[in-house]
Amino acid sequence: MTIHASTAEKGVGPLLRAWREQRRVSQLELALRADSSARHISFVETGRSRPSEEMVLRLAEHLEVPVRERNALLLAAGYAPRYPETPLDDPALGALREGIERLISGYEPYPALVVDALYNVVAANRGVMTLVDEVCPALLEPPLNAMRLALHPRGLAPRIRNLRAWRGHLLEQMERQIALHRSEPLRALYEEVAAYPVPEADPADEPSEPVPYFALPLRLEHEGRTLSFISSIATFNTPMDVTVAELAIETLLPADPATVKHLQALLS
Repeated sequence: MTIHASTAEKGVGPLLRAWREQRRVSQLELALRADSSARHISFVETGRSRPSEEMVLRLAEHLEVPVRERNALLLAAGYAPRYPETPLDDPALGALREGIERLISGYEPYPALVVDALYNVVAANRGVMTLVDEVCPALLEPPLNAMRLALHPRGLAPRIRNLRAWRGHLLEQMERQIALHRSEPLRALYEEVAAYPVPEADPADEPSEPVPYFALPLRLEHEGRTLSFISSIATFNTPMDVTVAELAIETLLPADPATVKHLQALLS
């Protein structure tokens, strides 16, 4: 669901109603969560009552509204934004950048990267850069985008042995993010990468015997070997800054001993 500017101009009520409906929460349920009344929630949504700044933030929290959109709700209600959006290269985030670099460097030789809300890579360790050494150089120019890198026919896609399954996983992940953030730039990126051509499945790309993975693996060819990874994504708890709220740290855990051995040899 997308909220248009014309809706926002009507005030905070329609925005809150749209978030509530998307979360499939009734007015009564939201009122109980926010220590309010269904009558008051109804009045807020119809514009008959102007919510306090505290109430806007409380409702946004219970509706799990992302930090960036909480600022939009505050503006629509006539209040100043609460959450800053500090550039990642700002000195104020120096400790954060240092911590991220230390974290992903410490994960080597295994791949780890940090992306923003549009999947632009803001940091990556040597494990990642080693795996992308054969992709089209244009895809490695800033801003390097993780989704384009993975799914572009001149990126990693030709070397992903289970491309159809991995592609489906990535597109579903983007769909969840679009539903959460209602981002038009993210939707445009989704439509772009979803339109990339997908080659016919090659039976040779699948293992002859089922492998007991505990999660969907990324099976990636590198230097004549097929490496297997399990992806894990972490975000920051209770962020108070839009930039920090939209960062995600992805680590690729080797899924078999052969992958571990190969990566250790690459960065030894």
